[in-house]
Amino acid sequence: MTDIGSFFSTIIYLISSALLYPTLVLLVAGFLWVVLYAGAFCAEWLERYRLRPCSAESFPEAVAGGNDAGILAHRVKDYVDRLRRLLDGQKASGAQIENMVQDATLSWWKSMDRLRIMVRLGPSLGLMGTLIPMGTGLASLGTGDMARLSADLVIAFTTTVVGLAIGMTAYCIYTIKRRWIEEDIKNMELATELLANPRKGDAP
Repeated sequence: MTDIGSFFSTIIYLISSALLYPTLVLLVAGFLWVVLYAGAFCAEWLERYRLRPCSAESFPEAVAGGNDAGILAHRVKDYVDRLRRLLDGQKASGAQIENMVQDATLSWWKSMDRLRIMVRLGPSLGLMGTLIPMGTGLASLGTGDMARLSADLVIAFTTTVVGLAIGMTAYCIYTIKRRWIEEDIKNMELATELLANPRKGDAP
C-alpha cells in the first residue's frame, strides 16, 4: 500500500512540476492581452466621451429624424445604418428585424466572454503559479538547498501579483463595458421601434 501511495504521489508531483512553465507562459500571454485590451478600452472610452450630449426627451426625435450623428456609439450607429438600408431597400418583415436585433445583442454580449474568462483565469493561474513552486521549494528545503528555495519563493509571489493584476484589470474593464453594452442595447431597441414602426408625426 505504501509503494502504491508513493507511486501516485510521484506522478502527481511530476504533473504539478510540468505545469509550471505552461502556467508562466499563460500568465505572460494573459498580461499582454489585458494590456492590449486596455488600450482598445481607452479608445472606446475616448470615443464615448466625445459623443454629443442628448437628453432623454430629444433622443427619440433625433434618431427618428436621422440626426443621430455624434450621439450614438459606433456599434449602435452601424446597426442603425444597416436597419435603414434594410427598410429602404424592401418591405422588411418583423422576423428579419427581430433577427437583426437578436443577432446584434448576441454578438455584443459574446464580445464580453473573453473578459469574463480573464476575470477568473488570471487569479487561478496566479494561484497555480504560487502553489507549484511552493511544492518544489519545500522539497529543496528538505535537502538544504536554500538557493533553490529562494528562487521558487520569488516565482511563487510574483505569479500571484501578476495573476491578481490580470483579474482586477479585466474585472474593472468588464464592469464598465457591461454598462456600455446595456446602454447600447437600450438605444438599439429604441431606434428599431422608431424606424420600423414610425408613428404619425414622426420624421420619415
